[in-house]
Amino acid sequence: MAKSNVSVNTIDYRNPAYYTNRELSWLDFNYRILDEARDKKNPLFERLKFLSITASNLDEFFMVRVASLKDMVHARYAKPDLAGLRAEQQLELVQKKCHELIDRQYSTLIRSLVPALKQNKLEIITDFEDLTPDQAAFADSYFKENVYPVLTPMAMDASRPFPLIRNKTLNIGALISRKEDVGMNSVAQTVMKNLQKNGELKAEKVTKDKALKGGTVFATVQVPGVLPRIIVLPDKEDGTHAGVLLEDVIERNMDKLFTGYNVVCAHPYRVTRNADLTLDEDDADDLLEEIQKKIKKRQWGEVIRFEYEDSMNPKLLKILKKEFGVRQEEMYPIGGPLDLTFLMKAYGMSGFDHLKEQPWTPQPVPALMNLKEDEDLFSAIRRKDIFLHHPYETFDPVVKLIRMASKDPDVLAIKITLYRVSGHSPIVAALAAAAENGKQVTALVELKARFDEENNIQWAEMLEKSGCHVIYGLVGLKTHSKIALVVRREEDGIRRYVHLATGNYNDSTARLYTDCGIMTCNEAFGEDATAVFNMLSGYSEPRHWNRLSLAPIWLREKITSLIDREIEHAKAGEEAYIIAKMNSLCDRDVIAKLYEASAAGVRIQLIIRGICCLRVGIPGVSENISVRSIVGTFLEHARIFCFGNGGHEELYMASADWMPRNLDRRVEIMFPLEDRDSAAAARHILDVQLADTLKAHELKENNQYEKIDRRGKERIGAQAVFMKEAMEAAKGEDPTVSRVFTPASAREEQD
Repeated sequence: MAKSNVSVNTIDYRNPAYYTNRELSWLDFNYRILDEARDKKNPLFERLKFLSITASNLDEFFMVRVASLKDMVHARYAKPDLAGLRAEQQLELVQKKCHELIDRQYSTLIRSLVPALKQNKLEIITDFEDLTPDQAAFADSYFKENVYPVLTPMAMDASRPFPLIRNKTLNIGALISRKEDVGMNSVAQTVMKNLQKNGELKAEKVTKDKALKGGTVFATVQVPGVLPRIIVLPDKEDGTHAGVLLEDVIERNMDKLFTGYNVVCAHPYRVTRNADLTLDEDDADDLLEEIQKKIKKRQWGEVIRFEYEDSMNPKLLKILKKEFGVRQEEMYPIGGPLDLTFLMKAYGMSGFDHLKEQPWTPQPVPALMNLKEDEDLFSAIRRKDIFLHHPYETFDPVVKLIRMASKDPDVLAIKITLYRVSGHSPIVAALAAAAENGKQVTALVELKARFDEENNIQWAEMLEKSGCHVIYGLVGLKTHSKIALVVRREEDGIRRYVHLATGNYNDSTARLYTDCGIMTCNEAFGEDATAVFNMLSGYSEPRHWNRLSLAPIWLREKITSLIDREIEHAKAGEEAYIIAKMNSLCDRDVIAKLYEASAAGVRIQLIIRGICCLRVGIPGVSENISVRSIVGTFLEHARIFCFGNGGHEELYMASADWMPRNLDRRVEIMFPLEDRDSAAAARHILDVQLADTLKAHELKENNQYEKIDRRGKERIGAQAVFMKEAMEAAKGEDPTVSRVFTPASAREEQD
């Protein structure tokens, strides 16, 4: 056990110098994803996917986090963050780092990925001079038949103000001038005369009208999102597959949109707007109606970021800058295609499977593979708790549990919390069927799940029509817990079956995110689950809890007490350690407590995918703490916590990260793994991830993340290990922890 020579009593663990700004830490996470796009050991199309993910992540970061910082600056919010930075300081640092990140994105695309694609017989053509005659004819024909009917060109003049440019849409801005031999069309003449007659045309607009006749005016067209961004062209003679971007085809044909005008210039641009919903829930008579109103306002929120082609005409740029009201640091000149999320569509192109990882098929859950013909899922759960590890193991048992419960005549009630569900959710369909079959169905549908509000509103309304009792979240809190309860009448009385998990009831993301869960009929868990739903539906808080720890009631205190217990074991010379896996760590009180534990000699190993505001290697403070982040094929999403407890190890899983929002402003659940096999499975996950030498980045004392130095180490890819073990178990073999197994993308020459 590690020791510290610095007196614990002399240290201020809340010193801002000991913390990293949350937003800058998130950008570091996006850099780690970008590193995967730059890593030539990854299959080429996987690299495209990682680059696309960085762009999608950055969009949300601007819409929510940068927008929040701007709101604080506007409100003159002066309180510094845990790293001692005021809002305006954070905004300045964030914008600087975002410019650097975006430059690196496009450097990766242009200098590395585009040439690699060309070497593999795939070209995304941006210069129409590079098209063959057949390809050019195809592109023009495609525009005429498929694109032109969808477009709505808009010009700005006396009768038409600057149009609303919707959030995240791709647009083409242009300067147009009237051809000398064409007069003003009859519609425009009538409008002008009426405006002048009624005194509605101001002097400056008359000047603008004159400019229309003799100078240039602004025009724009939105690139339609309903059409494919990449238009597949006929192959070249050498067999090279080719595609052209939709905006380039539109730009080539802009003259057809503004007949009677010369197109002086045309360039793509895009804006990101403030999309952070601020709800006054206390004064909202109808939460559903209030959220619906706020969703609509996302389209015209304040412009947070303005992206544009770096060769844009200065006059056109000046017009757009003025209309959007952006400062120089909010302007992002782009030397390549705007909105790199289109690369995810490129990933789906057929004929390039050899440049991708083999698609993963989730394997059967071992505990459910050998059910007897007359045995159902309920009997399997009665026999033993069932541990689930997605996406290595299939999500089907969770869907099956709800479906079976919806049809079983002995099931009396089903209760569930829904935070994010898929577009065609089988679980929601099963809940609706259960209500129609006469079951008592209660579903808490969280309407405040960011960017899933519209989807959740639709599901909530559908469930209500089916006869379910729907709770539209709680005022002031987001319900982020993942819990389902099935109440069943059996020979020996009422029995409660409980599913608890770290991930959402979303069958789609369950194939992409790594999450864990358990199915149990342990009576103590059942009583707590009933108490949870009674609290959510009727504000009835029980006097005591058996196993579950809930936020915002006492989860924070539980975590603190578990860390304090390790401190006491360390002081007593007993075994003391903490292993914690989560998505983000940015709660100052929890970090301060971890610092205190480290100073007392507790060994702390953290596996944190994204944000980490803790700093390692601070003398006397965090010398006993290590931090690693794993970025792989699947998004790491599980939360697992292990405490040494003086040799009597305890493991927990939770829906919550160690963040203020999770501990104070959300309904979250942490639950212990009391079943020996479940605890061993969770501990195995931690062990393998701590041994990862292929996909793990380590946080260094300089506050930078670096890939593991693999020299002299086994080549271990945690996600690949779990896939191999799942396949072995599905074949009936005893899974071996083959830690040298690596996917094709990770194989390399000896260092």
